[in-house]
Order: sequence, then structure tokens, then C-alpha cells
Amino acid sequence: MKGDIVYIQDLQVETVIGVFAWERKIKQKISLDLEMVTDIRMAAETDQIANTLDYKKIAKATISLIEENQFQLIETFAEAIAKMIIKTFDVQWLKLRISKPGAIRKSKDVGLIIERAYADYAESMK
Repeated sequence: MKGDIVYIQDLQVETVIGVFAWERKIKQKISLDLEMVTDIRMAAETDQIANTLDYKKIAKATISLIEENQFQLIETFAEAIAKMIIKTFDVQWLKLRISKPGAIRKSKDVGLIIERAYADYAESMK
């Protein structure tokens, strides 16, 4: 997807996530990286935050979604975050990386990376 990218790197949030009984009883640290395509030219021209993606608002909304929900799978977790960002902030495309450090012994990190576009959710936004 062509465009400028606004990103958030290593957004860390604690949440209940996992399929095992012990995981449902504790909060685990999750790390997120987001890349969102936008056009920054109007913001650069006007020097107004209203003309760009406000990464602080996106981070706050993402944190709220994570803290207010409990997911079993990071796949469900990722899809919920992507859909919320695209719908709420009119993002045309995003790449989301979710890390669940310590989920597998002897591994530094596990997780997944998804890419979603506005068109992926167009039907549910009507």
C-alpha cells in the first residue's frame, strides 16, 4: 500500500490472554507494533494535528480495548484491534504485530503479524 506511515512501536499493555486455565488467572505483558498508512501532506502544510493520524488517540483507544476485554487467542485480539483502528480512525491500511514474550519457554518472543485494509471491513461498516 502506497502512502506515508504513522507508527507506534512496542506499545506494552498487560491483559488476560490465553487458552490455558493458568493464563486466565493472570495478566500477561503484550507488545504491539502498528504501521498505518496515511497521507501527511495536509498535516505538513497546515501544521495541524486534526489533519493527520493522532497516534496518542490511537494508542489510548487500543489500550482501552485491550484492558476492557479478555481474549483467548491473539488472532481474535489482533482482529479486534485492527477493526477498531480502521473503523474509528478511518485508516486505509495497517500492519499490526503482536508479541507475547515468554509464552514459550526458551523463546524470546512469539506472536503474529497481520495486515488489514479498509476494504476488509467495508461490509461491516455499512
